[in-house]
Amino acid sequence: MALLLLYIAALAVAAYVLERIIDQPGSIAIDWGSYHLDTSVAVAIGVFIAGVAAIVVGWAIVMLILRAPGRLTRAGRQKRREKGYHALSRGIIAAASGDAARAARAAADAEKYLDHEPLTKLLKAQAAQLSGDRRAAEAAFHEMTLAPETKMLGLRGLHIEAQRRNDIEAAQHFARAAHEIAPLPWAGAAVIEHYAAQGEWERVRNAIEHNLKSKSIDLTTAQRLRAVAETALAMEKRDSDAHEALVLARLALKRVPGFVPAAALSARILARSGERKKALKLVESAWAINPHPDLAEAYFEAAPGESNTERLTRVAKLVQAAPTATESRHLLARAALAARHLHMARRALTPLVEDDNVQPTAQTCLLMAELEDAENGPDGVVREWLARGSRAPRDPVWIADGVVAKSWAPISPVTGRLDAFEWKAPPQSATDAEDGRANIPAAFLARAQKPLEITGLDGG
Repeated sequence: MALLLLYIAALAVAAYVLERIIDQPGSIAIDWGSYHLDTSVAVAIGVFIAGVAAIVVGWAIVMLILRAPGRLTRAGRQKRREKGYHALSRGIIAAASGDAARAARAAADAEKYLDHEPLTKLLKAQAAQLSGDRRAAEAAFHEMTLAPETKMLGLRGLHIEAQRRNDIEAAQHFARAAHEIAPLPWAGAAVIEHYAAQGEWERVRNAIEHNLKSKSIDLTTAQRLRAVAETALAMEKRDSDAHEALVLARLALKRVPGFVPAAALSARILARSGERKKALKLVESAWAINPHPDLAEAYFEAAPGESNTERLTRVAKLVQAAPTATESRHLLARAALAARHLHMARRALTPLVEDDNVQPTAQTCLLMAELEDAENGPDGVVREWLARGSRAPRDPVWIADGVVAKSWAPISPVTGRLDAFEWKAPPQSATDAEDGRANIPAAFLARAQKPLEITGLDGG
């Protein structure tokens, strides 16, 4: 609105000035050689304005002609860019959908129209990967490393390709090169795994610290990885330097309370050093956080030579730390069976087979079969429990990348990944997962009435 008013005001001023000029009397005379021209001031001004307008129009026409080649070139370049980006879009969609042939054609078109576009190189590498051409993929990733803006992407691609061909040395070379440029999570994890695979646990600890300082991992993850590395280092030093091994194992246990490998190792070192009470107390504290068979084994090793009755007494004390845990009930049932306290074994196992929300595992079924055999002999109830155990869910084991191990290890035996082992149930078939509560022997349910009690040793 303000501009409109300003424009109107300017027109009014121009009209007023013109009117004043026209109303003024006077004339202009021009003598040029043999030519003589007389005219009014208004006509002279009109001729001057027309001349200026002609010059401006002429100059615009000249500039238009001079600039025409550049405009045509830019128009052609813009058209090529549009074609290139269209090909790039088609290629990305094709690569995401797994269409290798279409992705390769689109990559060729994009490269034709977009010479220096980083996404073109990425599409070219993805198309080569989809088609299985590893050499072409590596060449594309290597080309990316030559440009600053795509260097990290190229190193990442080369790292993956080296892993696929099992060239560990090359994979680590690319990971370290990327890690020196920027502390990215994948590069930091690769460096840690490389040192872990070599058993260089001090370097693993240093790499973890570096990743934490660079914020490529959070504190919780760093504490977990520290505990794994320190436990692995303690396992190496257990025989050569028991004191240092104990310090490391306890440090790991402090970082991750209830960390089973560190707790079991600490208890064994303490027991070997003659500090039996400390070993037992440490296991009891860890059991309250994470009941585990490895802890029970370390607990028994701290008190060797006990009779079955003495062991049952000690087990009853241990399971008080986590009385409702499945592992506590299994452990108490096994100790009670060994001491012939059958009634206590039955009270321990009853909640595991009566609860509608809990499906008995294979170990529970085998313990029930052993209990029935001890009480009533090898009758049909025993066979029912054995049959049920064959199709029951499997109990947890140490497993990493599909490999089941008897004991914990700091790295995966398949991939070398740090902290790969988990305590969990192995995969089971659909048949194993069927609800077997309908197959619980009625004779057992009739006898199983009382809840778990762990303070007394009467019965049997």
